[in-house]
Amino acid sequence: MRPDDLVRAVEATLFAAEEPMTAEAISTHLGGANVKDALVQLEVQYRERGVQLVERGKRWHFQTAPDLAHLLRREREEVRRLSRAATEVLAIVAYHEPVSRAEIESIRGVQTAKGTLDVLMEAGWVRIVGRREVPGRPVIYATTPEFLSHFGLESRRDLPGIDELRAAGLLDPVEDALAEAMDTVGKQEEAADNDSDETEAEAPD
Repeated sequence: MRPDDLVRAVEATLFAAEEPMTAEAISTHLGGANVKDALVQLEVQYRERGVQLVERGKRWHFQTAPDLAHLLRREREEVRRLSRAATEVLAIVAYHEPVSRAEIESIRGVQTAKGTLDVLMEAGWVRIVGRREVPGRPVIYATTPEFLSHFGLESRRDLPGIDELRAAGLLDPVEDALAEAMDTVGKQEEAADNDSDETEAEAPD
């Protein structure tokens, strides 16, 4: 297959695909051809056009250029609103994956309703990826390529940093709990020191 023909074949394959495809899947569809250079060439060609070729979670697909998205929105959109609990759980899964429900609860400091994880899985943002090899073999969760695509992330490396999370107020409950725990420990140590001093004062010569 000539280079130009390969680029056109990759382009046609992606346009006809019902869902994003990895480079390996495209290669298999095209008889094992090396498609990496063709994907890069197409990404450059479509960069300034109405639709763009993007890679999200190692999967390639065409999407509307961000500055034109408003032209294609339906007048009535179904807005997906997450509860604070679901938002916290999604953030924990994204930053700590793979993670079990018990580990999520340990980080949040409260129990997590099963329905919260169900909502995230129904949204297509969280999936079960196996079981932890420990007693009880708990189910472990991770994010999906759809999560990366929905939030415009190429990979989890693009997740916001600590400063951005703090500015959004997402770290406040954790920091408050940590401060409270440290204060409690400090009071316990102070009380222990006082008890020790009293014991020494009462001891006979």
